[in-house]
Amino acid sequence: MEPDPLDAEALRAELNAESEGLWTSVKAVRSTGSTNADLAAAGGAEGQVLAADEQTAGRGRMGREWVSQPGAALTCSVLLRPGNVPPARRGWLPLLAGVAVARSVRATSGLPAKLKWPNDVLIGGRKLCGILAEQSADGAVVIGMGVNVSTTADGLPARPGALPATSIAIEGGKVSRQKLLAEILRQLERNYVSFRDHPDPEATGLLNEYRTLCATLGQQVRAELPGENSLTGEATDVDADGRLLIRSGRTETPVSAGDIVHLRPTAN
Repeated sequence: MEPDPLDAEALRAELNAESEGLWTSVKAVRSTGSTNADLAAAGGAEGQVLAADEQTAGRGRMGREWVSQPGAALTCSVLLRPGNVPPARRGWLPLLAGVAVARSVRATSGLPAKLKWPNDVLIGGRKLCGILAEQSADGAVVIGMGVNVSTTADGLPARPGALPATSIAIEGGKVSRQKLLAEILRQLERNYVSFRDHPDPEATGLLNEYRTLCATLGQQVRAELPGENSLTGEATDVDADGRLLIRSGRTETPVSAGDIVHLRPTAN
């Protein structure tokens, strides 16, 4: 596998020329345990970006381990301070990050990326990217993203019962991590600044954009809920707080947390 280095200086120059000024710091390191943990520990101003060629102790949702193949995955985190966003609407932050990643994969590779609620990025029902948002005690929100870019089949995780993983290269796409990260940051800035200033997902168009990309809607699903409970039914919509609505019989239940299993295959 040929090296695909990240050039933080070139990325900063590109973003400064095109962005609205959200990204105050862009750093790239060769290896770290977790970019999320590093940014959360450092604290500081909104708009920090940290990317790593290798992540050795990354975590996904539900505390799952996420380890990247050196130089093959795009592993990065951003620190945001959404002080104007009401607590009930902060559940949209990882969802809008999912929209940014899916749109960026489509724009840079041409692959038909979709979303599985809340924010897994899929291609053809296979998992391309996971996203984890964590809030710190001082109100900052750190959002971590791990995208399999040139990861080979033998470098993908094998988790029995979980979605099969994939990469942009395996799906026939080709894009550098540098180009993909630049596009993700542009898309994320657009989504986040609009939502931060006006935290109404319907008025800003975020809700409609999410619905368009979400492969979960219209599916028969099983929601594995906290406390070893589960709910099976049709995923009908996403509400204004980012919750998935599941209809079982005549009852429609909003789900704010849990693992969602698609009970029939999703189309590209």
